[in-house]
This record gives sequence, structure tokens and C-alpha cells, in this order.
Amino acid sequence: MKKLIILLLFISTSAAQAQLKYKRELNIPYYTESANMKDDYIAKQCRLDIYYPKNKKSFATIVWFHGGGLTGGGKEIPQALMDKGYAVIGVGYRLSPMAKAPAYIEDAAAAVAWAFKRIAQYGGDPGQIYLSGHSAGGYLAMMITLDKKYLAKYEIDANLVAGLIPFSGQCITHFTVRNERGIKDTQPVIDEYSPLFWVRADAPPMLLITGDAEKELLGRYEENAYMLRMMKLAGHRNTSLFQLQGFDHGGMAVPAFPLLLKEVAARQQQVKTLNHSE
Repeated sequence: MKKLIILLLFISTSAAQAQLKYKRELNIPYYTESANMKDDYIAKQCRLDIYYPKNKKSFATIVWFHGGGLTGGGKEIPQALMDKGYAVIGVGYRLSPMAKAPAYIEDAAAAVAWAFKRIAQYGGDPGQIYLSGHSAGGYLAMMITLDKKYLAKYEIDANLVAGLIPFSGQCITHFTVRNERGIKDTQPVIDEYSPLFWVRADAPPMLLITGDAEKELLGRYEENAYMLRMMKLAGHRNTSLFQLQGFDHGGMAVPAFPLLLKEVAARQQQVKTLNHSE
């Protein structure tokens, strides 16, 4: 009977999603007009795309930061996240060496602040904003959530982030930040530009996902395992870690997307259950 109920819920949810219509808006600047006018590189790079359901209200939003080592890549809305009943925001940000830390972290915070302040205009729920990204993107998502000062600049409490789901994010100081300082990528550093530096008990729920420890980039799995351990020791009760066996750093995103969607759906269900019980 339980399996039948789950199957019926899946069918009804899929049918509802199939009826949704989506709209895409591109190249939206997330800094103020004055900031864009002062800096041509900000005007070019600091833009976002949004893909959202037009005929649905109070939907959740996934803010997605692209990978590329903080030196490459561009804003994207992953196909795996489209048509799932959520808004997806793909963020562009400044890249090294044209910009140096903390510029790209500040960009990530500005884009998330835009989402908190604007998503209701699209029909979304500002209380259901999830942050994710692959590699450098996962690093940015962790930095602006764990180090609260970046969102505090916009009078946003980072604890309002509904969930943090980084894909193979760097948990020590990012290797590009180290490179900017002349430190080699095999020299571990944990400082203010490291998510591990900011472990805290009151952070939002966090699902860490990496590829296979033996196939990942440098010590990426071990960094995330250490993050898991230190978050627990700090008193955080809602951090978990998935290691995707057999997948390398670049390939792990494909099997990670269903885990991201499952996490968002589970968090939404918890919110609904809590609202019904009040």
C-alpha cells in the first residue's frame, strides 16, 4: 500500500509539472546601474539568467553557480534542473585574473541578494532559495552561506538560505585564491577564504556531494569529509555527504543533479508539514 501511495504521488506530481509553462529571461544585471556604469567588467560579467514557471506560485528557487576554477566558464541553467517546477537562476561572476578575491565571492552574494529581493515578483517564495554549483560554484555557494558578512551587506541573514548543496566544492581556501598569492595548489590553506574556516552550528542544512575519492580533483573528497566532521563537531545537525563512486570531478555532476532535486523536494515537504501542523 505504501509503495502504491508513493507511486500515485509521483504520477500526480509529474502530471502537474507537465502542465507548467516556463519562461526564460536573460542577462539581467544584479548590481545597481551605478555600479555597472563605473566598471565595464562588472557590467559584462555580473548578470544572471532566470528560468521559472509562469503559472505556479510560491515555487522554490535554485541558484546555480557555474564551475571553471574561478578563471573560466559562464552562467548556465543546467538542463537537468529545468521543467521540475522550480525557478533556476544561472549566475555569471567576475573571474581571475581580471578580478581577485574577494570580488567573485562578493558577486555571488550580490546575485543571491537579488534573488531574495526579486523572486517574489516572479511568483517564487523567498523562503525557499537553495544554493548550488559545481566545483568553483560550490565553493562560492558555501562561502556566502557560511561567512555571513557577504549577505549581511545586503541586510540578508545567510541563515535564510533554505539549503546548501555544493557539487565537489573546495572546502579549504580555493586554489585560485592561493594562486593569486603565489601559493601552489598542493599547499593546503585554511583562512578567511576557506568555507572550513566558517563552520558553525546554526548554518542552513547542507548536503555535500563529491565524486569518487580516488578520481576527484586533488583531495576534494577528503576536504568535504573534513567539512562534514567539523560541522558536526561545531554542533550542526544537518550536514550530510554523498560520495559518488566511479565518477571523477567533471563527471560527478550528472548523477549529482537528482540528489539535488531530491534534497529540494524533501526540504519543501518539511516546510509543508510544518505549516500544516501549526
